[in-house]
Amino acid sequence: MSNRVVQGRMVTPEKLAELVEGASVLEAESIADADRDCPECGGDVISVGYMPSVTEFVTGYKCQECDWSADDREE
Repeated sequence: MSNRVVQGRMVTPEKLAELVEGASVLEAESIADADRDCPECGGDVISVGYMPSVTEFVTGYKCQECDWSADDREE
C-alpha cells in the first residue's frame, strides 16, 4: 500500500517524508508499518525511507494520529 491516512489526510510516501523532514525530499520509498506505538499518544506509527539529499538515506517515523515524528539519524 503506497498511500496512508495520517492525521485524517491521505498522504503519499513523498508527502510523509516531507512531514518528517520538514522540507522537500529527492526520493521516497513505499510507506510501511513500523511495528511500534507512538511514544506520545500510543497511536500506530508508520515508516518511510527517503533521501533528503544526494548523499543521505534516512528512515523516518510518523504517528498516524498526532504530530509526533522522528528519524533514524544519530544525534
